[in-house]
Amino acid sequence: MPIKTIFLDRDGVINKEVQYLHKIENFEFIDGIFDACLHFQKLGYKIIIVSNQSGIARGYYTEIDYQVLTKWMLCEFKNQGITILDALHCPHDPDSRCNCRKPMPGMLLKSKNNFNINMDLSWMIGDKEIDIIAANAAGIKKSILVRSGHRIDEPKSNAMFVLDSIKESTKIIT
Repeated sequence: MPIKTIFLDRDGVINKEVQYLHKIENFEFIDGIFDACLHFQKLGYKIIIVSNQSGIARGYYTEIDYQVLTKWMLCEFKNQGITILDALHCPHDPDSRCNCRKPMPGMLLKSKNNFNINMDLSWMIGDKEIDIIAANAAGIKKSILVRSGHRIDEPKSNAMFVLDSIKESTKIIT
């Protein structure tokens, strides 16, 4: 039976934006992320993280650095009673022609196939328009952009909602 999913970008949605974040000591969860995820779970959503990580291709950190940080982050979610179904990332740089780097839909489509996701019932929450473009290309129409420091051209955005924080998403996704 198909499942419904909340897809979350990592940097700027789950944690405060730190350029090329790869160290646990620099990771700071955004206020309200745990409450929002618990809310989504109560509504029957599964949670999947999809994140561009070009710092790997650029040599700022390694795949192992990324995996260590991700394992720690997933444990922090688990300690809060939150199950993250999967965490995918694109390690390529912006000039690559891969299908996984957002705004391409590769990570979302891979998740759809791996977990039998109903994209019509699913949501994407990101902090950049590329998150919304990827979601739309994968068949996800329900989307939220959060204002986390990136400039958002709100009148031109394809997001259904633009909110100050993921905390406010619990008023939208009910």
